[in-house]
Amino acid sequence: MFSAAESIDTQYLLYYIYIMLFSTPIFIFVFLPCVLFGYYVLLRKNRKLQNIFLTFSSLFFYAWGEPWFVLVMIGSIIGNWAFALWVDKSRRHKKLIIPLMLTMNLGILFIFKYLTFVLININGAVGGGLTIPVINLPIGISFFIFQAISYVLDICRGSCEAQKNPLNVAIYISFFPQLMAGPIVRYETIAKQIKDRKETFSDFSEGVHRFIIGLSKKMLLANMLAVIADEAFAADERSVVFAWLGILAYTFQIFYDFSGYSDMAIGLGKMFGFHFHENFNYPYISKSISEFWRRWHISLGSWFRDYVYFPMGGSRVSTKLRLVFNLFIVWFLTGVWHGANWTFLLWGLMYFCLIASEKLTGFDKAASGDNKVLSVLGRFYTLFFVVMGWTLFRADSIGDAFVYMGNLFGIGAAGFYSDAAGLWFHENKYFYLAALLFSMPVVKWGRGLAEKYKTVRAVQIAYPIVMTILLSATLSYVINGSYNPFIYFNF
Repeated sequence: MFSAAESIDTQYLLYYIYIMLFSTPIFIFVFLPCVLFGYYVLLRKNRKLQNIFLTFSSLFFYAWGEPWFVLVMIGSIIGNWAFALWVDKSRRHKKLIIPLMLTMNLGILFIFKYLTFVLININGAVGGGLTIPVINLPIGISFFIFQAISYVLDICRGSCEAQKNPLNVAIYISFFPQLMAGPIVRYETIAKQIKDRKETFSDFSEGVHRFIIGLSKKMLLANMLAVIADEAFAADERSVVFAWLGILAYTFQIFYDFSGYSDMAIGLGKMFGFHFHENFNYPYISKSISEFWRRWHISLGSWFRDYVYFPMGGSRVSTKLRLVFNLFIVWFLTGVWHGANWTFLLWGLMYFCLIASEKLTGFDKAASGDNKVLSVLGRFYTLFFVVMGWTLFRADSIGDAFVYMGNLFGIGAAGFYSDAAGLWFHENKYFYLAALLFSMPVVKWGRGLAEKYKTVRAVQIAYPIVMTILLSATLSYVINGSYNPFIYFNF
C-alpha cells in the first residue's frame, strides 16, 4: 500500500500561501477591524442585517485563498437547508431522508478528501493503470461537513426548529471564527443565538483576552516548537535524545497550535455575542486514555459520542463484544476523519485498543479514584501512549513512524546523544519549560493562591500589563515571523 501524504502536502502548499489565517496581518489589521466596524457601527441596531453581514463576511473570508472552494460550502449549505426542511415536514420519511443527507455530505467529503488516496492504493494493489486526478482539498472541509450533518440530525431529533431562511443556516455553517478548524459547533448550541443574542462589553473584552491568549499560544509556543519537530522528523539520522526532543516538541506544538486556534475561535465568537463550548481542558494531565479524550478535541469526541456511539447503544449494551464493536466503529471513524493516510487509521485503531482495554478492565475509573500510586502510574502511561500516538500522527508513513519510534529507544539511532541535540535544547529550553508549565492549569492554581493570600487586587492590576506585553510580543512575530499554518486545517 502507498501513502497519500506527499500528494496531499503538495495540494496544500500553494493554498496555504494565500489563505487568511487568524495569525496573519491581513486578518488582524484589516479583515477583523472592518467586520467589527460594520457589525457594531454601521449595523448595530439591525440583527437581520448583522447576520447577513456576518454570513457574507465569512464566505469572503473562506474564499480569500481559493474562490472556487466557497462553492462547495455554498452547495453544502443549500443542500442541508433543504434536507432539514424536508425532514421537519415529513418526519415519517426520515429513514429515507437521513441516508440521502448522509450520502450527499459524506460523498462530498469522500471525493475531496479520500478519492485520491483510494485510487493511489488501488493502483498500488493492481500494479497501476488508473489515472490519479489532482483534487485540491478545501480547507476545514471535515469541520463544516460535520456541522452540516449535526444541523439536519438535530432537526430530525426535534431538539431545534428548522431554519426557513437559508442565510441563518449559512451563518451557522460558515461563521468565520470556527469555520476552518473548529471547534465543531452543534446547531442546538447556537440555534437561539442566531436570532436572539446579546452583545456585552464584558463578553467583548473577554473575547479579546481569549483571542490574545490563543494567538500567543500559536505564535510564541507552537511555531517555535514546530521548527524543532520538523527538523527532527526530516533528519536522515537522529540520536535518541534528538528523537525525544523532536517528538516532545511536536507533542506540545500540536496542543498549542490546535488549542490556540480554538481559543481564538471562542474569543472571536464572544466578540459577536456567540458562545461556543470549550474544546480543550488540559488533556496532558489526564490519568487515563479515556480521560485524555474527554479533554482533547472535546467537540469531535462529543460529536462521535452523540451521533455514532450512543445511537449504536454506547456502553449500555448486553454483551462486552457489542461494546468493543461500538468502540471499534467510533475509533475507526475517528482515524478516518483525521485524514487520508494509513498512519491516521492505525492511530485511531491504537486508541480503540487502549480505550477498549480500559473499559473492559475498569482502569479508567480506578485511575481517577483515590489511589495515588495508580493515579501517578496512570499519568505516565497516558502520556507515553499519547506521545507514541503523535509519532504516528506526524510521520508521513507507517514505516517512517516505526523508524522514529525505534530511534526513541535506541533502535537504529545515531547514538544516544549528539551535538545537534544539545544545541537544539540549549537554544529552546525555555520554550520547552513554558510549554510544560502552561499545559497544566497554572492560571487556575494562581487564582486560588491569590484568593488565599488576598492578592487579588495586585493580580487585577498586573493582568492588563501582562496582556499588553503578550500582545506586543505576539504581533512582532505576526509581522516579522516565519509562516506556519495551523495543523488542523489539513482536516
